[in-house]
Amino acid sequence: MSVADACLGARPTLVRVSRAAAPKGGSVNSRTPLITAFNPKKTGGGGGAARLFRVHTANARARATNVTPGATASSNPPAGSEQSSDPDLDVHKQHASRSRWPQERRINLAARNLRALLLEPGIIQTPCAHDALSASLIEKAGFSAGFMSGFCVSAARLAMPDAGLISYGEMEDVGRHICEAVSPGFPFIGDADDGYGNAMNAKRTVRGYALAGFAGLLMEDQVAPKACGHTRNRRVLPRADAVARVKAACDERDEGRGGDLVIFARSDARSAESLEEALWRVQAFADAGADALFIDALRSREEMEAFCKVAPGVPKMANMLEGGGSTPICTPKELEDMGFKVVAYPLSLLACTVRAMENTLREIRDDIYGWCMENGAICQNRRQGGLHAIRGGPPRGVAGEGWR
Repeated sequence: MSVADACLGARPTLVRVSRAAAPKGGSVNSRTPLITAFNPKKTGGGGGAARLFRVHTANARARATNVTPGATASSNPPAGSEQSSDPDLDVHKQHASRSRWPQERRINLAARNLRALLLEPGIIQTPCAHDALSASLIEKAGFSAGFMSGFCVSAARLAMPDAGLISYGEMEDVGRHICEAVSPGFPFIGDADDGYGNAMNAKRTVRGYALAGFAGLLMEDQVAPKACGHTRNRRVLPRADAVARVKAACDERDEGRGGDLVIFARSDARSAESLEEALWRVQAFADAGADALFIDALRSREEMEAFCKVAPGVPKMANMLEGGGSTPICTPKELEDMGFKVVAYPLSLLACTVRAMENTLREIRDDIYGWCMENGAICQNRRQGGLHAIRGGPPRGVAGEGWR
């Protein structure tokens, strides 16, 4: 078998034969491996398996060079190609163009659109999705971008807290479905937690997220196992390791086969150590090549303004954690005036979904659901979410705070 045949993955066709049908020049016995018995070089090229082998490799070579089987390579050359004197080299070049590492990088339309949004005036609001349905609703509602939250995915997929329990493979799988649920090129930023390992793991995460269809990726500097944002007892990597992880992610963004990806570098040092340490880290992340910056759990507007003064020209991200986070809740206009470019809403959709399901399940259990259906329609309770009739009011005995 030649080098070209090996590159094409050609191999003899394995056919069971009896001893009487043994090819000339050799015999088949209980100790002779099947592949040896039907190797054309071992059998002198006279057996039926040898003929099948030659047909297999000829067809494989024809597919690689766009030559019609039975015709010569010179009679039907590939368009725009030049045949060299070494046919094995020509076949290898054709195979390399279809290999796992193509010569040209993939074009990431979603990343291109997100970079365009970052250059436009105004702040980018990104509600957080936890599955394909919520992502599709974000686009249909008219938002220009979305965010896949690790907290929400961990809750929706595992019913478990955001404590490093969900894996890279699970996050990438959810992200792929999210990106397939929205229009081609719609920008979605994926939460990549701590990169799922060291710098080499971070490179693989960037590649996988880009190939999944994400426009950007948010990666933090916590020590594994990570802790949820806005919680106590978080630990961060040493400075050198944190910067190396960001640098590895940026290298994969610039050179990897997945194509471009907007790198959001996050620091949790404000809770783990101090505001000064967090500010030093995000400046170092920007110097390492990060496209946007984020400090989790800033505790006042003054700290938020101090963050926006670091690394001028690099977009800053904020998150508005509804329900008791450390960061003050601000309007989009207030955030824009401070200097923020992107704002995420981590819990809005998931929290409302959970509350609506709880109320609906209670109404089904208490036989209120059937009354609602009989009276015409399903709609959301104005105050708590759930079901109630559009007309007629609640049945006797169930009127109360939840129905007003």
